[in-house]
Amino acid sequence: MGRRKKGRKISGVLLLDKPTGITSNKALQKVRWLFDANKAGHTGNLDPLATGVLPICFGEATKFSRYLLDADKAYRTTAKLGVITDSGDSDGNVLETRPVDELQREQLLSIINRFVGDIEQLPPMYSALKHNGKPLYEYARAGLDVERKIRTIKIFKIDLLDIRDGEFDLEVYCSKGTYIRTLVEDIGAVLGCGAHVSMLRRIEAGPFALDKTVTIEQLETLQESDGVSALDPFLLPIDIMLDGFDRICLNSEQSGSILQGQAVRILHSLKPGLVRLYDQDDLQGERFIGMAEIMDDGEIAPRRLVNFESSE
Repeated sequence: MGRRKKGRKISGVLLLDKPTGITSNKALQKVRWLFDANKAGHTGNLDPLATGVLPICFGEATKFSRYLLDADKAYRTTAKLGVITDSGDSDGNVLETRPVDELQREQLLSIINRFVGDIEQLPPMYSALKHNGKPLYEYARAGLDVERKIRTIKIFKIDLLDIRDGEFDLEVYCSKGTYIRTLVEDIGAVLGCGAHVSMLRRIEAGPFALDKTVTIEQLETLQESDGVSALDPFLLPIDIMLDGFDRICLNSEQSGSILQGQAVRILHSLKPGLVRLYDQDDLQGERFIGMAEIMDDGEIAPRRLVNFESSE
């Protein structure tokens, strides 16, 4: 008989402003402990150096975190010129230093604009991508270089915020899978002096922005003064991650069939693809019950469903 998980059965999404100096997993475990939650997960790694928007999913929300992993992101970063590190950021070991010429804004803008649109990136060795079941950074720490596939990502916009002596600040709006460290290194390579990331802050993740986040320190202070239940108002509903999908509201008979794993056919005018499903609950009113897919023949087939017993 398996061990029963300890902690409260809570479900929802917390928007954390991750601090610098710790991994995303360490931030997750700290928040999980503060909430006394029996199940939690995050929606994509931030480097230990990085801060900013880290959505954390509790309970049934973990089933739907994959949809947020595919969302676009936005970052603010500082590029330090003339210093090349093995990790692409200031946490790494210095490999080489080079002289830095005085930067002209027009020159830098011209180079930056080359990286807007669909571009190719080689994922860095210091990343959480897996090779034979192990993250690449484990190979990198052992001094090994693993062959990686070049990936196509999309940079929607790059704003040059400031230029100072030997460094500059960017705001980058990009697709999933973009490595800002690689972008900064590639810009430094074109400049000829090399570069690395000295500051990285995620300011947007899908529909979530930095101004809606809470810090670990704020949670700690509230929990110490008012107890663990005082943190619950910070939890957002599960479907807040899924605003980009169309929605369908089912009657009780239709939702009963869906919740039993059966496809249903109803009148709708939506194209084939994923949709959010809702029904009417006597106590809660309209409630989110999961994700489904509209098939080519018009049927609605369940894909991921909320287990309401698990979230009680």
